Amino acid sequence: MESKDPNSGRSYGIPETIDDRKALDKFISGNAGKKVIAVQGLGFVGAAMAMAAANAYRGDYAVIGVDLAAPESYWKVMALNEGQFPVKAEDPKVLEFYEVARKKKNFTATCDPHAYSLADVIIVDINLDVQKNPKKGKSFDVDLSGFRKAIVAIGKSAKEGVLVLIETTVPPGACEKIVKPILDKAFQERGISKYFLGHSFERVMPGPEYIDSIQNFYRVYAGIDEGSAQETEKFLKTIVRTDQFPLTRLHSTTASEMAKVLENSFRAMNIAFIEEWTEFAEEAGVDLYAVVDAIRKRPTHRNIMLPGLGVGGYCLTKDPLMASWSKKNIFGSKAGLGESEHAVAINDMMPKHTFDAAKRLAQGNLKGKKALLYGVSYRSEVGDTRSTPVGMLYDLLKKEGCTISLQDPYLTTWPEKNVKVEQRIPVEGVFDIIIFCTNHKGYRNNKALQESIMGMKRCIIVDSVGILDKGTIALFKAKHSIKVIGRGDI
Repeated sequence: MESKDPNSGRSYGIPETIDDRKALDKFISGNAGKKVIAVQGLGFVGAAMAMAAANAYRGDYAVIGVDLAAPESYWKVMALNEGQFPVKAEDPKVLEFYEVARKKKNFTATCDPHAYSLADVIIVDINLDVQKNPKKGKSFDVDLSGFRKAIVAIGKSAKEGVLVLIETTVPPGACEKIVKPILDKAFQERGISKYFLGHSFERVMPGPEYIDSIQNFYRVYAGIDEGSAQETEKFLKTIVRTDQFPLTRLHSTTASEMAKVLENSFRAMNIAFIEEWTEFAEEAGVDLYAVVDAIRKRPTHRNIMLPGLGVGGYCLTKDPLMASWSKKNIFGSKAGLGESEHAVAINDMMPKHTFDAAKRLAQGNLKGKKALLYGVSYRSEVGDTRSTPVGMLYDLLKKEGCTISLQDPYLTTWPEKNVKVEQRIPVEGVFDIIIFCTNHKGYRNNKALQESIMGMKRCIIVDSVGILDKGTIALFKAKHSIKVIGRGDI
C-alpha cells in the first residue's frame, strides 16, 4: 500500500505504525530549552505556518507538524521529513525557511498525537469544509465531526497551561460553544484545570506572498478570557512583525471568528455583484475593464472587482455559507444570511458564462472539438486546485463531447480530476478551442504562445480572465474567433 503525493505523483510507503514517541522525545531532547509548538494540519495553511514558527521573528521554537494517521496524509509527513516541502508556490521564502529549519533541526513532522503532550502552543490549522447539496434536502451543511475529533485529540494529550490557538476558519461561536466545552471536559477528566484558548484566523495566500501573508500582515485575535487573550497576543508577537503590522484585538472569540467570514463574504459578494454587470456590458457592447478602470480612479471604489471565470479556493467558496450556518445552527435563528448565500450561488455558476460563450462561437456544436485550457489553478502564480472554477468548465466541456488538454505552469496533475497537466508553454498540438482560465503571468505577452496560436488553423479563443492585451487581441482577431469575458466590444 502507498501514500501518493497528488501534486507530483510521487509515492511514499505507508509506515507500519504511527507510534513515533521515541523519535519525538529525541527531537525535543535535541531542542532542549526551546518552547514547543505543535501545528495540527499540514495543508496549505499549516505547512506554511509551521515554517513561519520554525523561523520565528522573535523567539526560538521547536516545531512539530502533525497530520492525520491516514493514507491521504502520510505522504505529507514523510515528504517534510525527507526534504520535500509538500506545497508548490512561487514564494522563494518557503523553501528558504524550510531549509533553515532543516539545518537548525528545529522542525519535524509526525502522525503521532503524542506531539500534543509536548507542546506549549498548539495551533489548529485543519480543513473545515461546507458540504454543498448534501442529503436530507439541505442546500448546504457544515460537518463538524472531523473538527471535533481534532479538538478531542488535543484534549486527550495536551499538558496543563497549553495555549490552543484556533486558526482554522470556523462558524462564529465555535470556540465558545464547541472547542471550549470539549477541552473543559477532557481536561477535567484528566485533572487539568488551566489552559488558554485563543482565536486568530489565518490570512494565508499561497503564491508569491505565501510567507509574508503570515509574517508580514495584519492579524486579528481574541481569547476566550483575559488570560487567553494575553497569551495569544504574546505568542503572535513572536511570529508577526507587529512593529510594522500591529495586532487588532477583538472583544470575544466569536467576534474574531465573525471577522474572518465577514471579510471573505464581502469579497465573495463583490465578485457576485460584478457578474451581472459583466453580462450587461457584453449585451450593451461595452468594455467593462475600461469602465472599472475609470471607476477605480475614485479612492472609495478601488476594490471594485473585474470580470472573471469564477471563484475558487478554500475561503470565498464557503465562508459566507459557514456564517449563515452558524446563525441558524449555533445561535438558533430561523433565517440565515440570504444575501451571502445568494452570492455563493451566483459565483458557483460563473464558469457557465464562459462555457456558453465558447459554445456560441462554436455555433452550438462542441462535440468532438479539441479544447485546450490554459490554467487549472483557481488563482495566479500557485498550483492550488481547491474548488477551482475550472472544474465546472471542464465538466461542461466534457459533457458536450470535447477532448480536453490542460496546461498550468504550477501543476503536473489535477488531483480532484486525476488527470495530467502539461507544464510547458505553449502546448504542442492543434486545437479547436483555447480558453484562458487563470491569470498566470506566464501567459502575458508570451511570443512563443502567440506564435503557437497563430500557427493553428482558425479556432475559438475565449479569454475569461482579461489576460490578453489590445495588441494580442488584434493579432488573434485577424485569424481566429475571439471573445473576452466582460468586453462587449469584442
